[in-house]
Amino acid sequence: MATGRVTDAERQRIRDLHAQGLGRNAIAREIGRGTRTISLICADLGLPFDRTATAVATEARMIDTRARRAALIERYYAQAEKILARLERDEHHITEVSIGKVVKYTAPDLPTQDVRNLVQASGAAAAQAAKLEALNTDNGVADAKSMLGQLAAGLTAAYQAMDTEGAGDAP
Repeated sequence: MATGRVTDAERQRIRDLHAQGLGRNAIAREIGRGTRTISLICADLGLPFDRTATAVATEARMIDTRARRAALIERYYAQAEKILARLERDEHHITEVSIGKVVKYTAPDLPTQDVRNLVQASGAAAAQAAKLEALNTDNGVADAKSMLGQLAAGLTAAYQAMDTEGAGDAP
């Protein structure tokens, strides 16, 4: 990566690459400078970057992620149901080792330890599904954060304006 001051030739090359529609990262690779340097130079030159392609790609990735999460939720719930169905069978085929020999038998109920383990496994699968579902519904949290951020920015601007106006009032 290049170091030192950015030359006029590099600035012109950045301007040309920007005009060709290249993004910040592509320009940085082409010029051999850091992305921050490219951002600062473009801002200095008044060259904005069209973020619509990035926004579209980000939204597409978020949609894909939500779909993958929905598939996982379905699988977790299916696993929980499968485990519970095992518990609800009328007859259970049990295999144990007794006095060094494998013993197989059928019983109306599972041993307590097996019931506990299956209930825990079913609960864990359902809990994972619920956690993933919570990620899909932010219940307006993002909107609230945005509103609070805008409010904070407005208050900051008002404070700075008051501070600037009052600066000349000091004796």
